[in-house]
Amino acid sequence: MSAEDRQSQLAREHKERQAKRAEQATTSKRNVVIGAVAAVVVVAGGLFAGVTLLGNDGDDPNANAAATGSPSPSETPAATPAPSVTTAPANTKCAYRKDTSGSPAKNVGTPPTRPNLKLKTMTIATNHGNVVIDLATGQAPCTVNSFAFLAKKHFFDNTKCHRLATPENSGLSLLQCGDPQAKADGKNPTDGQGSSGYVYDSENLDGIPYTRGTVAVAQAVDAVNQNGSQFWISLGDETQQVEKAYTPFGVVSEGMEILDEISKGGWIANPDDITGDGGSNAPKIPVIIKSVRLS
Repeated sequence: MSAEDRQSQLAREHKERQAKRAEQATTSKRNVVIGAVAAVVVVAGGLFAGVTLLGNDGDDPNANAAATGSPSPSETPAATPAPSVTTAPANTKCAYRKDTSGSPAKNVGTPPTRPNLKLKTMTIATNHGNVVIDLATGQAPCTVNSFAFLAKKHFFDNTKCHRLATPENSGLSLLQCGDPQAKADGKNPTDGQGSSGYVYDSENLDGIPYTRGTVAVAQAVDAVNQNGSQFWISLGDETQQVEKAYTPFGVVSEGMEILDEISKGGWIANPDDITGDGGSNAPKIPVIIKSVRLS
């Protein structure tokens, strides 16, 4: 199938999904998702748009933002990891599977099965400065292991954060990165579809709330255990409303002021977004990841 045919298929299937959601809008609870895997994939016998990210599925974002009543980022403290009664045992082994979704991938291999349980921080060097994340390695060892592997392979170097969700455009607050193919220009219809070429199971779903500062892996809400390279950073407590389907693996300890300035700069609406759910609304202030380091 050619790229043009693929995009036509995606657009057609998205319209069908929109029509179905419209029929269910009066009886269904608002479904907010954060997607990462590309295109249309068969999961548990159903089709889903894996790149949907944190879409609002047609609800009024302004009404939602007003309902949350959340304080501005500068008034809200960063989240802290919730205590956990268990940590990964020393003999923990991780399993990574080939991503069969058909998403465009940057293949750099597969992580080792034995995670490094001593990793404590992840530093994301951006064109605006460093963002430091305190890792929940004991609760999400295979997730941290994946990011450590990708970082060593320079997977994230010179990639762009492709999505800025705000209370105004989706009723949520987050910055999403990790798509090696993203152009983040508000024009590319496939932003948010890139992956690492492998997937792995979710972890720590009840470990850390999705409050301001929380860092989690992105995947479509229907794509259970289909984690990849994309991740999002919660910029406000609005993000708590999403279903607990995304692996939280750390909390920002330094650099939230950088992210706040990015958020204040606004976003570029992408009229050609395949999903139509704002999955490629890029930040107006470009965010380029220079490198990622775990230690």
